[in-house]
Amino acid sequence: MRARAGGHKRFYRLIDFKRDKLNIPAKVASIEYDPNRSSNIALLHYTDGDKRYILAPLGLKINDRVVAGNEADIKVGNAVPIGRVPLGTMIHNVELKKGKGGQIARGAGAVAQVVAKEGDHAHVRLPSGEIRLVRLDCYATVGQVGNLDHENISLGKAGSSRWLGRRPTVRGVAKNPVDHPMGGGEGKSSGGRHPCTPWGKPTKGLKTRKKKPSDKLIVRRRR
Repeated sequence: MRARAGGHKRFYRLIDFKRDKLNIPAKVASIEYDPNRSSNIALLHYTDGDKRYILAPLGLKINDRVVAGNEADIKVGNAVPIGRVPLGTMIHNVELKKGKGGQIARGAGAVAQVVAKEGDHAHVRLPSGEIRLVRLDCYATVGQVGNLDHENISLGKAGSSRWLGRRPTVRGVAKNPVDHPMGGGEGKSSGGRHPCTPWGKPTKGLKTRKKKPSDKLIVRRRR
């Protein structure tokens, strides 16, 4: 991708988004920083000796006990089917297909909410404000993703962006005509056409989402 290069080396931590160790209790051994995501991660030590990372929810502390399964309590860090979650409860790491693993509400501070249940689907309000149908047998983790202060981070200098692998981005109007459709002009020009890519494709507001089978599961769009 353009304007991406360099950056600090990262050690990738495998995260258990599926929470498929059912009915086996685990103790929170540590809350750790993860360079690959905005949220912190929690290391779980299961009673059968297995160790796994999960997203660290807000309020989860070292030595807390968590469990995943049908009979798990509605407690922060526990993973349960959405059908067992009371209305109004805050959840994260929400599955869209049973057994595929959580795909929704995984960033720092993200939270979804069960607002209704109807038939074999629940109405879930996503962080964007969209309301979507999710099957009752899909799993979700109780609570809100932690590290709420992530949005308040100020990088402070250009070098901080370089550590993250972000190179400088040059505006199209600041380039020459040979490099960009919006380049050139005497003095400072303001573009003179709709925003576009260096290859002339419209951008900034052009709808690119194709019709998907899952469209029928969206009750209310975010816009």
